[in-house]
Amino acid sequence: MPVVDVYNLDRQKVGTVELADDIFDVEVREHLFHEVVTAQLAARRTGSAKTKERWEIRGTQKKAWRQKGTGRARQGSRKAPHWVGGGTVFGPRPRSFAKKVNKKVRRAALAAALSRRQQEGRLTVLDSMALAEIKTKQVRKILDTFEAPKALLVDTDNDNLMLSARNLPKSHFVAVRELNVYDILRHDQLLISKAAAELLQKRAD
Repeated sequence: MPVVDVYNLDRQKVGTVELADDIFDVEVREHLFHEVVTAQLAARRTGSAKTKERWEIRGTQKKAWRQKGTGRARQGSRKAPHWVGGGTVFGPRPRSFAKKVNKKVRRAALAAALSRRQQEGRLTVLDSMALAEIKTKQVRKILDTFEAPKALLVDTDNDNLMLSARNLPKSHFVAVRELNVYDILRHDQLLISKAAAELLQKRAD
């Protein structure tokens, strides 16, 4: 089991903690990241794009002009795709972009992402992330102390931290129950509370 140092908010070492091998020290497999992140981003798409097809265009069904004798090309309908205001051929329709990812694959990808940060030395465990009040300035001070301008803050439900961090452009807070591969990979550092790390290990058992 990897043993990592535990720090307080002033970056003073206050102890150590053992992290589970099956979550924080597994083999990193890149293809899992691709599969899970692709599915995660696809699920965010609204899929609401829509154009009208020929049969949905409002207007007359009358033939544009008679078939013969005008010298012009024959036209059957003003709703045809080549007419201005006509229908679209094979245009987008409302649909879901969601992709199915097996639960075991999602768990393996999350463990691989956590392991990568731990193996790179970019995972820091804090004894507590409790804030006395809602102040973005306090979170900025923590990030500066740990030299982590682009960090993901992970804790159990912590309203003060969540509200304090939401104004930061590059760093974000996520509750441990909502921790996901995409958020881990798009931040350079991972600051996680000891309680959140222990909860992750309990969920894996």
